[in-house]
Amino acid sequence: MKFAVIGLGSFGSNVAKTLYERKNEVLAVDASKEKIEEVKSFVSHAVNMDAADKENLQALGIKEMDVVVVSLGPEMEASILTVLYLHEIGAKRIVAKALTEDHAKILEAVGATEVIYPEKDMAIRTALKLSCPNILEYLPLTSGVGIQEIAPPEKFIGRSLKELDLRNKYGIQVIAIKELIPEKTSFVPRADFVIKDSDILIIMGEEKKLQKINSL
Repeated sequence: MKFAVIGLGSFGSNVAKTLYERKNEVLAVDASKEKIEEVKSFVSHAVNMDAADKENLQALGIKEMDVVVVSLGPEMEASILTVLYLHEIGAKRIVAKALTEDHAKILEAVGATEVIYPEKDMAIRTALKLSCPNILEYLPLTSGVGIQEIAPPEKFIGRSLKELDLRNKYGIQVIAIKELIPEKTSFVPRADFVIKDSDILIIMGEEKKLQKINSL
């Protein structure tokens, strides 16, 4: 796939590097020559320019990109103008980083396909891990729905998924189980799977229902 990453701070540069490592074509863009020098060895192309300029963006061949990631900050105006121009040019998919909820609303209004909140998401995940020791990882999906990695509560150990009947009792679904001994992952595990204390459960459901599991 073809990606453009505009804004090469910590978030943007790591996105660009990871995409490139996964064998994608990556165009990196930033107004800072220093940042361009830092990333040019691990992207396909690196361009030093002001992205909040429509003529500059048009020269990049944005329509050919599958996804454009906008990670500009800390000034909101630059990211808003960049998203607006990308939308007007006809970018297929625009993923923009927001600094605040108001910023996110504006980005969506001017054409962002998807808005992400790296700091907010990390804060929520950290708070959940601190307040619920069983939670190993948390991924929000749509509003009010998430996926969690949890260590199995003591009352789950030695019992099968059929016995636990988590879908009917708690309204959550076990979508995978990571086994540490031996090391493997079972996706959509069978009802007769017996949970061990060394297993990690990956569960999905409404946040309020996931909280009930965390309190066990």
